[in-house]
Amino acid sequence: MNVLELLDELQKKALEDPDLRRELLTTRTADYPLGAFCKKCRELGYEIYEMELISAGEEFYAEMKRSTNGGGENSPMLEGEDDFYEMFFASLERA
Repeated sequence: MNVLELLDELQKKALEDPDLRRELLTTRTADYPLGAFCKKCRELGYEIYEMELISAGEEFYAEMKRSTNGGGENSPMLEGEDDFYEMFFASLERA
């Protein structure tokens, strides 16, 4: 499974389990939130590491950029779509 698939699976579980959702949301208050989140993921059996999470978002953004209008200088600016970490928490906070 890639990082996006792992996050999707974890997100579904967290949306069904209020205790798990609370544990994950608590990582946001740590001194290093991204590291705390990834550590919690690994404790739960999801092998997610900081650089993999960051690079997955950047790769996804680059693919989207290349697919729009040939990926040239005239491609539209895309905002927020490349931050899987923030999107993950946005959905948990809405629940």
